[in-house]
Amino acid sequence: MDLLRFSTAGSVDDGKSTLIGRLLYDSKGIFEDQLAAIERTSRRRGYSQVDLALLTDGLRAEREQGITIDVAYRYFATPRRKFIIADTPGHVQYTRNMVTGASTADLAIVLIDARRGVLEQSHRHAFIATLLGIPHLVVAINKMDLVGYSEEVYETIRTDFAEWAQKLDVHDIQFIPISALHGDNVVTRSLAMPWYQGPSLLYHLEHVYIGSDRNLIDARFPVQLIIRPQTDAHHDYRGYAGQIASGVFRVGDEVTVLPSGQRTRIKRIETMDGELEAASPPLSVSILLEDDLDISRGDMICRPHNQPTIANELDAMTCWMTDAPLREGGRYFLKHTTRTVRAIVDDLRYRIDVNTLHRDQAADQLGLNEIGRVHLRTSAPLLLDSYDLSRTTGGFILIDETNNDTVGAGMVIHAGPERQQVPAESALEAALDDTPEVAAAA
Repeated sequence: MDLLRFSTAGSVDDGKSTLIGRLLYDSKGIFEDQLAAIERTSRRRGYSQVDLALLTDGLRAEREQGITIDVAYRYFATPRRKFIIADTPGHVQYTRNMVTGASTADLAIVLIDARRGVLEQSHRHAFIATLLGIPHLVVAINKMDLVGYSEEVYETIRTDFAEWAQKLDVHDIQFIPISALHGDNVVTRSLAMPWYQGPSLLYHLEHVYIGSDRNLIDARFPVQLIIRPQTDAHHDYRGYAGQIASGVFRVGDEVTVLPSGQRTRIKRIETMDGELEAASPPLSVSILLEDDLDISRGDMICRPHNQPTIANELDAMTCWMTDAPLREGGRYFLKHTTRTVRAIVDDLRYRIDVNTLHRDQAADQLGLNEIGRVHLRTSAPLLLDSYDLSRTTGGFILIDETNNDTVGAGMVIHAGPERQQVPAESALEAALDDTPEVAAAA
């Protein structure tokens, strides 16, 4: 059965947790004891109805304040599809948590309170979703019951958001008016909004096509482990295990191992369930080659004429996730696929105001939850693709050398030597305003 990963985002009190609770409740995705527990808690607090947000807000501070702080993952399934939900926080203070939860999502739901309209936080969350390469966006205009299910209010918000979204690299965007509290247009179509002719939220989630989102052209297999049982039954067995990052590998294909450049052919592809003739992402497999080559963890198997860039310099958009700021000259561990190297921050190109998309080219640091473009040098070459090409081989994390904490998440824009002039490398970057007037004002 097909699997869809999606995340929710929105301003504080826009109803993210309530929406997920409603999805689980109406689709029969919760157990009876869970329902009984939140019914007891709701009665104890004097609520007139069941507070479905309690299904995802598990931290005590979340329940006391009525906000989402940490990422909560929930799982459910319908006859058509399996789902993994990441309920991410909306407050700017927890941007790093949102980035973490949304980093693997196929689809992002941005909630907007129909009473308040499009806010700066709505812009922030849509921008971050686009930055993370999430291909599908749903704008759920919530609390329609509090504006009398007004079509005029819905159309105003839809127009405002659509005009701003033109600045971003958004290819698939769907607007749905809902009431998470009462279940309007969440699982079933609402009779209260006959003017809306689109699908319910669950119907859209079940039918959105994600098959073309995976990169099945650029074959990349980062080697994670060398399997050598050295038993009597498998005396000469040598398998290279890992998860396929992109592309399709078939038995008999000619492949190249990087960084050595040695060529060979695939002899077998094995999984826990047996052998395969072909494998694609996100399968975890063991690949056996026709020749015995010197291959170790961090190497990559790919096509002879379709290879990633081998470089120890890169430009990347980076989200900073710790209190100690990123500054030029900072030294970190950089983990990319299965390889970890040392890295130094050569240059902070600019910091982004994610609410206005303006670049601050005079910035000398990135603080907690801030996003900017940095130039890095590494102690050893990495096998890099742009993030636009592959979210796996184009993404990395930065790790503090002293305490091993993850301090930053990066998305590769360009791999290779530093350029004299750095152009916009993507449609998203082209949307950022870097005029001298803006930079000076910032």
